[in-house]
Amino acid sequence: MFAIIGILVVFGAIVGGYLMEHGNLKVLIQPAELIIIGGAAIGTVLIANPLHILKQMVGGVAGAFGGSKFGKQRYLESLKMMYELLNKARREGLMALESDVEDPSKSPIMSKNTAFITNHHVCDYFCDTMRMAISGVEAFDLDQLLELDMEVHHHSANQPIAALSTMADSLPGLGIVAAVLGVVITMGSLGGPPEEIGHKVAAALVGTFLGILLCYGFIGPLAANMTKAAEEEYAYLHVLRVLVVSFLKGAAPIMAIETARRAIPGHVRPSFAEVEKYCKGGGGEAAAAASA
Repeated sequence: MFAIIGILVVFGAIVGGYLMEHGNLKVLIQPAELIIIGGAAIGTVLIANPLHILKQMVGGVAGAFGGSKFGKQRYLESLKMMYELLNKARREGLMALESDVEDPSKSPIMSKNTAFITNHHVCDYFCDTMRMAISGVEAFDLDQLLELDMEVHHHSANQPIAALSTMADSLPGLGIVAAVLGVVITMGSLGGPPEEIGHKVAAALVGTFLGILLCYGFIGPLAANMTKAAEEEYAYLHVLRVLVVSFLKGAAPIMAIETARRAIPGHVRPSFAEVEKYCKGGGGEAAAAASA
């Protein structure tokens, strides 16, 4: 939502300032320049990246226009689910979680958290770790395994961001290409009416303008937004890692939950009272308090 507002502010400020100087908007409407710049930029991305990165980039750009997926409510729901799972493991042993982690969609506990089980990487990250814990792998070894998984996923998440940033960096240069082509056309019209030559020069300069605007006012900020989304997911995975390792090292469920709560980024971290109330059955009231 804020991305859309930001784009409107950028274009609104530029067009508003241009009109204040009595500029003619028709001069800025140059479809040929936009085709040259946009088409060439898309082509450079296709040349430089394999299909799976292109799909991730499209998904990341689409996600930038939505809200954050890892807000306070998401953390509260996850901590409540983990609290129930850890208590079950504490009472009945880790083997009791085998049916839950083998098929989360049929688990009485995990199936209630739709956001968790539909995020396949996050769900596999937790379930695969618990499978290893059930098979007897030590907490220290699992901690290293979780760290490795996070590093690999973070690297993968940054590849489409790097591709989009490269595209943004190419736009000013492609704008110059469009402007040079416009100058070539203008040189071929020398000797014609001054109005026609002036129009062609203005059209050529619009190419440079569009390249710089798209780079710094649109594509670049979208890449920055995707970077922050990747950091939010990384922070969420870190919270799960802290929680699982703490429990496997012998901490009581409530202590493991509190350790995980302390690992949540400050701007979305629920208070101790909110977590306690939510985990012990006050989910609706705690959610209302969290959103207030």
